[in-house]
Amino acid sequence: MARSKGDINNRQQDGDLKRSYSFPAIFEYDEDGISVSFPDLPGAFTCGEDEDEAFRNAKEALGLHLFGMEEDRDIIPIPTKLKQLSLESNQAAAIVNVFMPLIRDRVKRATVKKTLTIPKWLNDVAEEHKINFSNVLQEALKERLGIKEGQKENHLY
Repeated sequence: MARSKGDINNRQQDGDLKRSYSFPAIFEYDEDGISVSFPDLPGAFTCGEDEDEAFRNAKEALGLHLFGMEEDRDIIPIPTKLKQLSLESNQAAAIVNVFMPLIRDRVKRATVKKTLTIPKWLNDVAEEHKINFSNVLQEALKERLGIKEGQKENHLY
């Protein structure tokens, strides 16, 4: 359902990010499983083989979608009320709630694989000394960026 800009409220008065969001999800039952969509959030879709899996996936899809919207500073719409939804006979609606600090923390702690190139002789010597390349790179990046141990490493807040 489309919302006007007057219906928008994605940030609290003081500019902080919201701690949680609740949005209606439509669960569509088919022979091969359950598809889940969020009427207020075009592009937020998931599925599952049964209701438990579909609901777990819906929470994850909603959280990640909203996280992306926050990062992009997109306007997050006010959720439609369940009673305002029109459903077909093979559909059911439920409210899906996500606690965003957990989502933000999970994304922040996600690892990223990087491919890098170093001289073979340096690689050989490092392997002889059983150097953990990942740890060395992390330590070097923190040093270069002036990030001290124990300093909050979350750029999302």
